[in-house]
Amino acid sequence: MNKRFKISEDWVIVIVGAIILMLSTIFPQTMPVMPKALETTSQWLSAAYMFFFIWVMVGVTSWVLGRQLRGIFTSLLLIFLIALVSNVISNISFIKNDLGLEVVFFAVLVGLLVRNTVGVPEWMKPAIQSEFYIKIGIICLGSTILFGDIMRSGAYGLLQSLIVVISVWYFAFWLGKKFKVDSEMGTMLASAVSICGVSAAIATCGVIKGDNKKLSYVISLVLIIAVPMMYILPWVAGMLGLDPEVTGAWLGGSIDTTGAVAAAGTLADHGNGETAAQTAVIVKSSQNVLLGIAAFVISLFWTYKGDDSKEKPSLKMIWDRFPKFVVGFILASLFFSIFLDTETAKSVGKVTKGFQNTLFTMAFVCIGLETRFKDIVSRENRRPLFVFLIAQLFNILLTLVVAYIVFGLLKPIF
Repeated sequence: MNKRFKISEDWVIVIVGAIILMLSTIFPQTMPVMPKALETTSQWLSAAYMFFFIWVMVGVTSWVLGRQLRGIFTSLLLIFLIALVSNVISNISFIKNDLGLEVVFFAVLVGLLVRNTVGVPEWMKPAIQSEFYIKIGIICLGSTILFGDIMRSGAYGLLQSLIVVISVWYFAFWLGKKFKVDSEMGTMLASAVSICGVSAAIATCGVIKGDNKKLSYVISLVLIIAVPMMYILPWVAGMLGLDPEVTGAWLGGSIDTTGAVAAAGTLADHGNGETAAQTAVIVKSSQNVLLGIAAFVISLFWTYKGDDSKEKPSLKMIWDRFPKFVVGFILASLFFSIFLDTETAKSVGKVTKGFQNTLFTMAFVCIGLETRFKDIVSRENRRPLFVFLIAQLFNILLTLVVAYIVFGLLKPIF
């Protein structure tokens, strides 16, 4: 493979991400949108427009990097169609509101089924580029993490999130070492349990250049555990007689997916107001905005750690190793926070979030297509399973205590 230009893949991805953000800022009304249903002609045309945009993006990037263009269209079309159908299914009211299943579940599931039944034919492989979609998606994610959101999340939500995220992350990482889980898997597990589930696992995998098979396993754990938690925790909160605000803070800090958090909060309210649901979403939002800081810190740690050699890397070596798309992520967050007013940033953020979700969904499809069932259920994955379950239990108990102290004791006083 010969590159046409002397530029690394990460910098190409930063440029592509910057172009998407620039177009979204200048022409927000003309940018493609992934439809949530396929009931009208306009929705089908919207899907076609989104595919065309992504096809051009992937095609131009592949050409710049000197990659094979032959077969890209057909391969990308099938991956996009799976992502589209997964998105439509996840937006069915019963599935979204009652079951709390998000698009990632269906995207990974379909990919896994294809990979482990009929297999992945050669013509389908050119567009299976999960890392590429993840990195651009992370840059788009940066545009939705605003300093204003951190302030609006409230001091109490941020206080709880900081205590829980730091404590749970270090506990999970330490536990992984005790169970002799490799650092790569341990880092992804720690981020998924402590911060915000799937998005945190994806971002962490991207910044440490992790194995997609391990990422697929972590995502599977997050999704499987989140569903029963969505029903069990509101019931436990009722049994304990917790205040609605404490309940919401507990749910928002414990459950790993945003959809499941919102559903659990609604269940906890029992139709009596929206206090638990609103508090749960605020606390979860506080954890989500910490993802940017966490990604940067993990990037620095992993870059400095390098290949476990005892020799301390120089600043130049650290910069060479540092994932450049994280720079794009940080710059996107800074630009949207500082140079755009809040209303404009939020409006444009909805457009860029659509790209982020679409690219992540396509990445999930690719991850499913790259993963064998036997890799997920292999004996070597039993230890990560135990680490995840123990860390999640620690997360639930610690968050309950912190939520009670912060929202049940401190907030009423101050």
